[in-house]
Amino acid sequence: MRKMLFCLALLLPVFAFSQDEELVNYDYIYVDNIRSVKFHVYDMLTSMPILGLSGGGTLLLGFDDMDGETKNYVYTVQHCDVNWNPTQLNEFDYIEGFSEGQIRDYGLSFKVETNYTHYWMELPNQSMQFRISGNYLLKVYEDEDEKKLVITRRFMVLDGKMTVDGKTVRPAWVDKMNTHHEIDFSVKFDNTEVRNPQQEFTAVVLQNGRWDNAITGLKPLFLRQNTAVFDYQDKIVFPAGKEFRFLDLRSIRYPDPLIVSMTSDEEGSYEAVLEKDKKRGDLPYNETFDINGNFVIENLDLQNRNFSSTGASTAGFFLNQLSPQEENNFDDRLARTSSSTERAAILQERAALLNQRSLEANAREEEIYGSRDNAFQIHNFQSEYIDVLFQLSSAGEMEGEDLYLFGGFTDWQLKPEFKMSYNPATNSYVAKALLKQGYYEYLYAALPHGKDRPDFEVTEGDYHETNDYYTILIYQRPFGGRYDQLVGAASFSSRRQ
Repeated sequence: MRKMLFCLALLLPVFAFSQDEELVNYDYIYVDNIRSVKFHVYDMLTSMPILGLSGGGTLLLGFDDMDGETKNYVYTVQHCDVNWNPTQLNEFDYIEGFSEGQIRDYGLSFKVETNYTHYWMELPNQSMQFRISGNYLLKVYEDEDEKKLVITRRFMVLDGKMTVDGKTVRPAWVDKMNTHHEIDFSVKFDNTEVRNPQQEFTAVVLQNGRWDNAITGLKPLFLRQNTAVFDYQDKIVFPAGKEFRFLDLRSIRYPDPLIVSMTSDEEGSYEAVLEKDKKRGDLPYNETFDINGNFVIENLDLQNRNFSSTGASTAGFFLNQLSPQEENNFDDRLARTSSSTERAAILQERAALLNQRSLEANAREEEIYGSRDNAFQIHNFQSEYIDVLFQLSSAGEMEGEDLYLFGGFTDWQLKPEFKMSYNPATNSYVAKALLKQGYYEYLYAALPHGKDRPDFEVTEGDYHETNDYYTILIYQRPFGGRYDQLVGAASFSSRRQ
């Protein structure tokens, strides 16, 4: 009897996962009433959701339920392999504490015309911690009459026992030199037993935190002492794109100049019309500071304050990040040193500066809003939803392809609700998007008929000068191992050569 119960316990996680018939193993929203999902490192508003296995940080999930009611939401996590397929591990192998938790923190919207309920939670927490590194899928359910899957989000737990050193190089092929970035990197494993790096290691490279165009399944090209080298030609190559377009929707009282009109109807619903955008495929490169396609929820209307409409730093926004110049400085210093002690000191200095920026942002929020709790309420409970009309100028309809809004606020996906239609009366593609007050970055993505990958050649263009951010993830499955460990990670600017 005891043996039978043990076997059933091993199978329960597999059964639970397979019952989610609609589940997809990437960031996804399954119901129409969920909006403004944000999942990032606490106090780092545009970061990738990566946790250290040894602790010292948390992830923050937040989302709005547009039904405006209070509901019971629960969450669980699933450990996944390097390809984001569920592992066969028992949940007790990777979770310490309870395998399911309830989202207890929420607040109703107020001082706004739109009714919604904002929910939030942190991971790990007192009820759930993580035992092992690797890929994880967070699953959120509405638990009323029956469980209904509403949100999935990817995150990673890192056991950083290996050092990753990456850089951007000019592409090997001449026809890509002015339009693409090629990535070379190496992995040091001085203090870790590795029998066969070319079998045990798998690398993944992401551009601006996107999974839709990630380069996966990479194996070391050759070995040098205790270093695995990934120095391919024309394999780890990304179209460089351009700096992202931006929409500053943080104020209704003082709209950004790029918003040509801001109106409300009798019911109090707001609508904003953006200045008509132009295709940039044949336009020269123009350097601007961006947040690589991300978005931040923020409201500037509820305090008397002066602000710039050019994306300047404000409380809780940008201040908890390093500037491109500072990032480049750290990257250059790391590239020039071969000493592990000096490298650790540089990384510690960078972490200290990031912490200082976070403290400065917190102090600035308290200065402007009175307290951080008040700022949290203003941004999350007192921000209005606005119907935003996007317009892209086009002399005619683009033959053989559809056009979409694309960016972090679309989960880097070509979603039906962000599909554009051609309006011959205005010679432009148009689309409406319901967005919460904040700062958004976006691109226009063309999808050729019969294809499943977006194309940006005509709408945006590619220039090697573009400042993209690359993340390298190193996974190891030792000989006889049951799962893929995340043993190393590094992020750097494409300006690092």
